[in-house]
Amino acid sequence: MTTMTMEELSKKLSKIDFCMFNTNGGSGRINSRPMSNNGDVEYDGDSWFFSYEETEKVSEIGRDTGVGLTFTAPPSILGKPGIFIAVEGKASLIRDKALFEEHWVKDLDRWFPDGVDTPGILLIKVTAQAIEYWDGEENGRIELPAADAVAGGAV
Repeated sequence: MTTMTMEELSKKLSKIDFCMFNTNGGSGRINSRPMSNNGDVEYDGDSWFFSYEETEKVSEIGRDTGVGLTFTAPPSILGKPGIFIAVEGKASLIRDKALFEEHWVKDLDRWFPDGVDTPGILLIKVTAQAIEYWDGEENGRIELPAADAVAGGAV
């Protein structure tokens, strides 16, 4: 087992747009749905996702902030497997328009027609507590310090 640094992992994540966003659905059920990070991938342990307030995932985060994200990159043209990344983290529900603007990209207009003024919009911040990865040759786990893992409370 080797250990990738957070900087190395960030470079790999910068090439992956979509992930599966996993929440606790209750009664032992895990709910998963694809989510885009909208190219917001200067990864430091935080992932950012826009959503509407009235969704099942937001209700589930309201009951249990523990979430999981899984990212996958395709194999290289040289045949090396892609990378698989699993993030265990805590989600925060953010309703701060200044943060909306900081993380907004034009492509979001497709889902949120009034931009950051779209009624019912919010931002979900997932702060990683642990990250596991495998790329066919290396695997490892990065544990984030407790202070980093709880830095983003709900706003």
